[in-house]
Amino acid sequence: MRKAGIVILILGLVLTIFTAITFFTREKVVDIGSLKITANKPHHLSWSPLIGIAVMGVGGVVVLMSPKK
Repeated sequence: MRKAGIVILILGLVLTIFTAITFFTREKVVDIGSLKITANKPHHLSWSPLIGIAVMGVGGVVVLMSPKK
């Protein structure tokens, strides 16, 4: 359980530091016989750093509540 809490803490830290990602998808523009033209279309996904802080809080609770060995 402690390892899962540490992983959740690291995930929360990553979400706090990196608050957005951009990824691209290919989209067909023209498809006439053997002529095929595609374009890369960007998509932006962003979130608040508060989400990362909340995830770190959950991970901290999991680490603190796990039984000690």
